[in-house]
Amino acid sequence: MIEFGVQRRYRITEQTEIAPVRRAACSIAANCGFSESRNGDVALVVTEAATNILKFATHGEILIRSIECNGVFGVEILAIDSGPGMANISHHMKDGNSTAGTYGLGLGSIERLSDEFDIYSSSDKGVVLFSILWKNRTIPDNEGWESGGICLPIESEIVSGDAWALRIHESECALIISDGLGHGQAAADASNEATRVINSNADMSAAILLQKTHTALRGTRGAAVAIACIDRDQSILHFAGVGNIAACVLDNGIRKHLISHNGIVGNNLRKVQEFNQSWAFNSVFIGHSDGINTRWDLEQYPGLSEAHPNLIAGVLYRDFSRGHDDVSVLVLRDKRP
Repeated sequence: MIEFGVQRRYRITEQTEIAPVRRAACSIAANCGFSESRNGDVALVVTEAATNILKFATHGEILIRSIECNGVFGVEILAIDSGPGMANISHHMKDGNSTAGTYGLGLGSIERLSDEFDIYSSSDKGVVLFSILWKNRTIPDNEGWESGGICLPIESEIVSGDAWALRIHESECALIISDGLGHGQAAADASNEATRVINSNADMSAAILLQKTHTALRGTRGAAVAIACIDRDQSILHFAGVGNIAACVLDNGIRKHLISHNGIVGNNLRKVQEFNQSWAFNSVFIGHSDGINTRWDLEQYPGLSEAHPNLIAGVLYRDFSRGHDDVSVLVLRDKRP
């Protein structure tokens, strides 16, 4: 089981904004039981990532949250900018290699202090950097599933009306993406109730889980919901969706769309239908709420489809957010040994 904490977004536009995001990250680390030394590592990673944004791109964002996998706690950091990007990442990863005083010691130290690290850049489109620091520098066993995502509220709200969750057990994985109607706390209540269905039910039928979600959401505003249940031993993904959650599977770079029906889960559930899609090693599931424009194409980003799921989610968020809605993106890859 992987549990993700609430994601916090921090704008980085000037030097004075680095200290608040560093304090926030250290507070999360302390709540996760990090030692003083490990907390210092978190502070350094965030400081270097934010400093690089200012030096290289002049502005960007850092997203931070806690993460727990099988009882092991970590701090996840995602640094995003829309600057000129880097033509040669491996060159800039070497200490001392810097352009006009930009990426020098920062990237190398971030990678060394991180237990999980990846970075993506394309010319003229900016950089997305991903880092996880685990409490005791021990990477938990997630059965070969690699996941990442973003869930943030519209600027005018404190809480997001979107939510997503994963439940992993060996060769099986169940996931849900929910977009509560409207915004704010009432929408969040509906989506949070939907994620509880996934976490509290062992059933691996997408259609049955969607029916159970409909029952659970009665009395709430309702939501658009998509559920996928993956059995990699059987090489199949079962999908059921109602509402405007966009979902697809990338199979050898080919984008295969998954179908949802019209309606509102918890209110007006017209039809539940389960669809099957083949699933294989290195298959990638991508799902997102309508806060993300559906007109994205990973072929426009060379190498991104092979990057960590958090980098895929970060690029979709950065380049395709509509800007007037809650936004959620969930990406899952099968990286079985």
